[in-house]
Amino acid sequence: MPLSDCPRRLWREVTVFDGLQQLPEPMAVLVEGEQVAGLWPERDFDPALAAGAEEAGRGGVMTPGLVDCHTHLVYAGDRAGEFEQRLEGVSYEEIARAGGGILSTVRATRAADEDELVATSLPRLDALLADGVTTVEIKSGYGLTLADELKMLRVARRLGELRPVRVTTTLLGAHALPPEYAGRADDYVALVCEQMIPAAVEAGLADAVDVFCEGIGFSPAQCERVYQAASTHGLAIKAHAEQLSNLGGSALAAKYGALSADHVEYLDEAGVQAMAEAGTVAVLLPGAFHVLRETLVPPIELLRRYGVPMAVASDANPGTSPICMPSLMANLACTLLRLTPREALAGMTAHAARALGLPELGRIAVGAPADLCLWDIRQPAELAYAVQAGRLRQRIFKGAITHAR
Repeated sequence: MPLSDCPRRLWREVTVFDGLQQLPEPMAVLVEGEQVAGLWPERDFDPALAAGAEEAGRGGVMTPGLVDCHTHLVYAGDRAGEFEQRLEGVSYEEIARAGGGILSTVRATRAADEDELVATSLPRLDALLADGVTTVEIKSGYGLTLADELKMLRVARRLGELRPVRVTTTLLGAHALPPEYAGRADDYVALVCEQMIPAAVEAGLADAVDVFCEGIGFSPAQCERVYQAASTHGLAIKAHAEQLSNLGGSALAAKYGALSADHVEYLDEAGVQAMAEAGTVAVLLPGAFHVLRETLVPPIELLRRYGVPMAVASDANPGTSPICMPSLMANLACTLLRLTPREALAGMTAHAARALGLPELGRIAVGAPADLCLWDIRQPAELAYAVQAGRLRQRIFKGAITHAR
């Protein structure tokens, strides 16, 4: 059935986490077409308010559809060997400087055609959908040539056509320095600014631009050139910043009105203040923190004090977070980063949507898009408390039930 022809659907006696908080009593939720049309306390619900609606479920916990606001889903190959190397004592930076890390994925991704990339990426996307994701951001960054970056972005768009999911795309041309530009980082940044960004915009393939502001990535001055080009072409800005050191990347991104600064383990108070003033979201990536066995926790208390929204994302990628289970990220955000369950769930719904510049998503409210999940649990905190597959009873995308059991 086409989504535009979805009937009215009603859920009764559900515990609702609305994207920011748990509502205090059981609710009735009405969906009409692609929007939430009604939200009432169960004790006040009059069936006449939903006349003709199909009852779709009772009980359980309803949340907004999860928003995974930072992924690298499109790639070829794997990096299991590097996983072994790190366990044997080789650092992430040492692997990268030896030509491994991101560049090993670049070689495999360049060699794959679009159909191959679609075939290898779909199972990863399916895993996210089975765990409640209704919106996902997908970055490029494993091509590092004009043709290969555009290839990755086209694949990301195709994934959104092949599955019932909202896909946003981010051009991450400034992810690593390709070997053919060794010693010529400024020339490569010129390629990103003068060719990749304009071509991605002309083809309608990118919603945002990202950079890796780090010692093994690009300097703040080089990142600023990318931000200026992105701003000129009307693209939103995001940043990989303060993951391995503090170069002031988050404050720089905030200066350009960035939607988010992501990782932020080494973020300082000046950076937090800049983000608060700019409305920039801090995206926490506990999967990478876990896999890399990091020990410096992002400045959670500072972020709370300054009121910086904290999103939580999977960072699904082949090297540092080969994990496609968002509900595990909720658990890791709590156990490793010390978020509360409420903060973790808000970070995967309302705040994650804001990190993509889509504040209308990630909420359950009258008039909001009907991207919803119904879980077989008794309280929202269980999603963060237990790491357990199979709790998703229904996934609703644009009003249509796309997964049910």
